[in-house]
Amino acid sequence: MRVRPSRLLRSLFLIVLILFVMLNMHVLLNFNSHHAASVDPLLYKLRNPDIYINPHVQVGHEKLDSITPQSNEAKLEVFIPPLMYNQTFAKGDVQENNLTQIKIEIDRMNREQFIQNLHKFGLKLRTDSVVMVIQVHDRAQYLQILVDSLRKVKKIEETLVIFSHDVYSEALNKIVQSIDFCPVMQIFMPVTAQLHPKEFPGEHPNDCPRNIKKNEASTKKCNNWEHPDKYGHYREAKYCQTKHHWIWKLQHVFDELDVMKNYTGQVLLLEEDYYLAPDIITTLQMTLNLKKKECKDCRMITAGNYDKTQIFSSNAGKMELASWISSRHNMGMTFARDLWNEIKKCAKEFCNFDDYNWDWTLQHLSMKCIPGQIKLLKMKATRVFHMGDCGVHHKGKNCNPQVKKAQVENQINQNLKHLFPNVVSINGQSRFKLRDPKPNGGWGDIRDRNLCLSFMNGG
Repeated sequence: MRVRPSRLLRSLFLIVLILFVMLNMHVLLNFNSHHAASVDPLLYKLRNPDIYINPHVQVGHEKLDSITPQSNEAKLEVFIPPLMYNQTFAKGDVQENNLTQIKIEIDRMNREQFIQNLHKFGLKLRTDSVVMVIQVHDRAQYLQILVDSLRKVKKIEETLVIFSHDVYSEALNKIVQSIDFCPVMQIFMPVTAQLHPKEFPGEHPNDCPRNIKKNEASTKKCNNWEHPDKYGHYREAKYCQTKHHWIWKLQHVFDELDVMKNYTGQVLLLEEDYYLAPDIITTLQMTLNLKKKECKDCRMITAGNYDKTQIFSSNAGKMELASWISSRHNMGMTFARDLWNEIKKCAKEFCNFDDYNWDWTLQHLSMKCIPGQIKLLKMKATRVFHMGDCGVHHKGKNCNPQVKKAQVENQINQNLKHLFPNVVSINGQSRFKLRDPKPNGGWGDIRDRNLCLSFMNGG
């Protein structure tokens, strides 16, 4: 009996279809068995670090604990492969005037610890890596300028950048979530003036006015009348939050984030109104090697300075040996977990020191609490530029960040040939006299001190 050609073709098509289905089932089953813990961004929280943190994992012919150009001792501590299914997690609309919605969203984002752009870059954190932590308040223009400078930094695609917020803002979120050139995480301070506008840590209607006398405050029975600062003034909420945020973000990054649990490398602290030079990461890594060899008791590297004259031609690779002074070394601070552990041991000293400035408080700790003080290497040619003509301490009348941006970019462009030095070296030692700083006040309220201690303890 003759078989019709059409019937034969239908039979062949059916066989091919069955084989295709079987092949796809095989791929799907094998994919799920190996990647079930990581393909779903809703489940991604790194709760099983053994899946990701493995110094012997290999991809192709590349051994992941191979030596980097910067260090003969660099070892892999965190590894997350690029995941094609780990796309940016889209959240629902949050109304900025709805504090309940904001609180729910902040709790969710802090809990899920989502890292965007893993599907592009994955993440490898080595002992010589640099994790950037950026403290953000509410200046979107400055934040956009910082992000623009980040895009130009060499090795930024290998760097985890964490944005720490004390204000929930769609404008700020849009800037951060538009970043497509590196792994990014957002964390949100959970107790803020935004979330508590008419109660502590915001301003309660019955809070004592700043300049009221203590006997009058006692008669009035305003909040915390018994605890003015050492100058007789009562707290101002707008100035207190920065110190709270600074200590909260450190505790959260070092002690709460799963991706950081096994990481012992460097953390670079930045703020929303900075601009970065393109060689900041490579120069930091070279300076870290220098520190290991020639300044083993140094606990910090500062990538920025406030010198009015920057001479990149002769100073691009030179470092100054110094002890930490708040007014000179608070920009581009880079340190590791060991220094954070020392700061934690001084929790009561930090939280009870009557100064609303975190940097003056840290200088007090360096002088009175941290053993051996905080010794450091400071880059003599800055890699961090301060852009903020307006802010808590800067009340300039002409607050045009684009003008400042143009000036900084011109300075960088004129010195491009001096960036990315081949060698770094220690050149001189600071002669500034060290002293325990006189507190500026503004931190006498017992509520601020208790909240600070709760943050230190992971509350």
